[in-house]
Amino acid sequence: MPSTIDPTVKAQILPVKRTGPFGTGASFTLANRVVRILWAVVWLTCARWTPGFLNPWRLFLLTCFGARVSSHSAIASSARIWLPSNLQIGARSTLGPGVDCYNMALITIGERTVVSQRAFLCAGTHDIRDADFQLVAKPITIGNDVWIAAEAFVAPGVNVGDGTVLGARACAFGNLSDWTVFRGNPAVACKVRVWSTPRHIAPDCD
Repeated sequence: MPSTIDPTVKAQILPVKRTGPFGTGASFTLANRVVRILWAVVWLTCARWTPGFLNPWRLFLLTCFGARVSSHSAIASSARIWLPSNLQIGARSTLGPGVDCYNMALITIGERTVVSQRAFLCAGTHDIRDADFQLVAKPITIGNDVWIAAEAFVAPGVNVGDGTVLGARACAFGNLSDWTVFRGNPAVACKVRVWSTPRHIAPDCD
């Protein structure tokens, strides 16, 4: 996965030296902010209250704002998506209730992947070497057949390999290898994931 900053995203992030340090000025361009305001209003009024069976309607709204989502994916009405155009999600994948998709940079999710309730996918951070605390955005890639369990955290620039399990409340600050179960903060490998039946997700770590 590319760990460098997407040049399109970089162009939308304003230099903090010009706008004001420590959040005293705008972090993104006016165009970016206008789109996000419109999106927030549309999601709140047209999707946030919708029951599960209106998932196709929620997917339609996301695509209208530039998201690349499979028609066979599922997005909970309580999920928070910062900018739809920075979301790509494959078939039979799910963003569960309360998931925070903080996609300041592109977040790509493969097929048959579950991001469980209140997980946090965070593609934005700050440069701690900069006295003005410059905002930085780095893409996240999550592979196929992955399970990001409840309240887990995925940091900016992380690549989650195919078949990986990130346990409940675990925190991934570095790349996670394929077909491995991780737990803890910071997340560490605790076992190899093996399917006993097709599409079976391994149980919690012992």
